[in-house]
Amino acid sequence: MDRFIIDGGTPLRGDVRISGSKNAALPILIATLLTDESCVIENVPTRLRDIRLTFRVLEAIGKRVDVSGSRVVVHANKPLKTRAPYDLVKQMRASVLVAGPLLSRFGWVRVPIPGGCAIGLRPIDIHIQGFQDLGARRVLDQGDLILDSPLRPGRVRFKSPSVGATENLMMAAAALEGTTTIVNAAREPEIEDLAGFLTDMGAKVTGAGGSTIVVRGARRLKGVSHRVIPDRIETGTFMLVAAATGGRVRLLGVEPAQVHALSVKMRAAGAVVREGQGQIVVSMKGRPVPVAMATAPYPGFPTDLQAPWMAWMSLAQGRSRIKETVFENRFMHAAELGRMGARIAVSGDTGVVQGVPALSGAPIMASDLRAGAALLVAALAAHGRTSVARVYHIDRGYERVEIKLRALGARIKRVKT
Repeated sequence: MDRFIIDGGTPLRGDVRISGSKNAALPILIATLLTDESCVIENVPTRLRDIRLTFRVLEAIGKRVDVSGSRVVVHANKPLKTRAPYDLVKQMRASVLVAGPLLSRFGWVRVPIPGGCAIGLRPIDIHIQGFQDLGARRVLDQGDLILDSPLRPGRVRFKSPSVGATENLMMAAAALEGTTTIVNAAREPEIEDLAGFLTDMGAKVTGAGGSTIVVRGARRLKGVSHRVIPDRIETGTFMLVAAATGGRVRLLGVEPAQVHALSVKMRAAGAVVREGQGQIVVSMKGRPVPVAMATAPYPGFPTDLQAPWMAWMSLAQGRSRIKETVFENRFMHAAELGRMGARIAVSGDTGVVQGVPALSGAPIMASDLRAGAALLVAALAAHGRTSVARVYHIDRGYERVEIKLRALGARIKRVKT
């Protein structure tokens, strides 16, 4: 099991290129199940564990996946199976997205109830209700979800704007002749990227990025070439790393509009954030001003950046308040930050952070992907040496992170234990 050894306190400086979005690449890769033609997908963060798992899921179902750098080609290989393997699905909850394409094409699918990060229940009942609204019957059998009956176009209204459910129903609707309307849909940029991919395949998707999405499906979808958008969560994490270490970092290959909510808060806290075409420059001197924040679905402050934001606020000149409205049980990083000297009190969905002049290096452990990002921010800013265990969580969402950080001057190394 790998760990990171970090000697903190060095201001990071230089340029870093942001990888393609993991959360956009995952559904786009799975959407290739909608066609028997080859699809070429560029700017895929192929070194990430979740992406590699997705390749294995596709191959287990019947596809062939060829990888060259960040370029992925998904080919037809053999007749597709309509049952996803438990040993893979249990490792990544995004695997449940295979339900939409397979159910729409074949009228039957069996998918194990998925696993994923330990940040709360994250139920898939919204997915299931959406499929039922389009005519599916549901059966639970020995931990598996079985959906059958041919789907028909119709109207789906989500009780809350779930990203995964929106993607699943969009993919299902893309292969149904007729018009399907999804109300109270998620609005994230990753939804828009998937909509563009499905439209290129031959469906017509309008309204993505808003709360109502209309999908006009097609009986036969074609293979296409597509480039995945930049990863806005990696973008935000490097922005916070630059500020927390008191450095100056230029982020390349980004979409500034995607991190607008973070940029606004960082400027309020004293960071200088300059945006240009495909780039963001972040610099910071001194400790941040405490700024209150509440997570919210896009375009609000991303829940996936709440943890690294908390790490930065641990250094603020005063008290800040952080409210987590998206997931329960997403403050597990607070205790580990406390081992480094942070003063954080958590009550329910709210964390109160009393800033300290400096954090100190300590042995700490990542409990999930975004908590791991928080520990990286804290360790890079801290005085002394920090040992971060269970970095496989970080590897799920950050591609070659130690290499990118070293290029900015960070003293970080990966150690196998």
